[in-house]
Amino acid sequence: MRNWKKFTLSMIMVAILFLAACSGGKEDKADSSNSTDGGESTGSATLEVGVEDDYIGFIEEIAPAFEEEHGVTIKVSEKDMFDTLEALPLDGPAGLAPDVMIAPYDRVGNLGQQGHLAEYTFPEDGRYDETDEKQVTFEEKIYGAPFVIEALVLYYNKDLLDAAPETFEELEALIDDERFAFASESGKSTVFLANWLDFYSTYGLLAGHGGYVFGQDGTDPTDVGLNDPGAIEGIAYATKWFQDVWPQGMMDATSAGDFIDAQFTGGNTAAIIGGPWQAATYNEAGLNYGVSAIPTLSNGEAYQPFAGGKAWIISNYAEDKELAEEWLTYVTNEENQKILYDMRAEIPANNFTKEEVSQGDNELTSAVIEQYNTSVPMPNIPEMAEVWKGAETLMFDAASGNKTPEESANDAVKVIQENIEQKYQ
Repeated sequence: MRNWKKFTLSMIMVAILFLAACSGGKEDKADSSNSTDGGESTGSATLEVGVEDDYIGFIEEIAPAFEEEHGVTIKVSEKDMFDTLEALPLDGPAGLAPDVMIAPYDRVGNLGQQGHLAEYTFPEDGRYDETDEKQVTFEEKIYGAPFVIEALVLYYNKDLLDAAPETFEELEALIDDERFAFASESGKSTVFLANWLDFYSTYGLLAGHGGYVFGQDGTDPTDVGLNDPGAIEGIAYATKWFQDVWPQGMMDATSAGDFIDAQFTGGNTAAIIGGPWQAATYNEAGLNYGVSAIPTLSNGEAYQPFAGGKAWIISNYAEDKELAEEWLTYVTNEENQKILYDMRAEIPANNFTKEEVSQGDNELTSAVIEQYNTSVPMPNIPEMAEVWKGAETLMFDAASGNKTPEESANDAVKVIQENIEQKYQ
């Protein structure tokens, strides 16, 4: 009996030591010392904020006030945005994902539908409008707080043009200008360039002529409108540029973007369509450029690109979703959005801050905001993935002459519809 008692006591001691070792080796979020300033945690809880390296300075700037107000510690984890989102389905249930993070608008609906995001309630202060709400809504549920906005714009060389072209007819009138003749190919011009082989860039042209991705404001995947008469008209217009004006370099999907940048920075091109992220390249090249909204189409309608940008989202696996909601409301308030703009020049989604920064003298800011107002929220339903795949050769097939614009559009839509039926219905 005595030996049995000794054995039992020994086993209890082993168990106690084992549990002590385990508790000492696992860091509890509430006791984490990895705060924004690297010091000891003074809060009773921790909110883990997942961002890319570029945003760490911004988070460190605004986190102290939030920590003081809520009595918490902000723990910043640095990781590529897309890597974080791809890992969420596994890292979330395992307790390894951040509580809040950033996502492109077109990823929000899919993650929300899959159950990986918590719902969010917009503040009732008017900071967002209907377009903002659409960006983060899926099946009438809001899954994020709009953070920054993006839209394609027109860059133009101020040494070659006195003012930004207001219509595509103005650009067409410059095609025969010898300043823009492409030396390597007789009869070709680089006066205006746009990477219309890329569907993201092409969509504004198709939508401006009446085309659309999905019906019912991008929510009905059974109604694909990329082969309606308007879309076909847009494809036909682009085909004329490819076949009659542009050099062969514009027909290479893998290098067309580089070709455009080289021609523009080299002073051979008067105007291009591009994203706000390209400004850094033109600044580095010392180019004297201006920025404006994209010219009006020949039918009198505005160019209607996708309304892009990013939102803050809450992991559905976060322990304190109420605190996470407080963060989303805080990081997107008017003051913090202005800090973001001052630090990173990203256009804020908050309408009050957006209005403030639009009054400045930054042409890029004003152009993005103006263009965003005519942009179309990108469908954020899962079926959008099939559009990117199915539309990869939509423009190339027509521009190369292998198919007519109508045949190209019909074939692309057929592929999209078949893939949707196979994977989603």
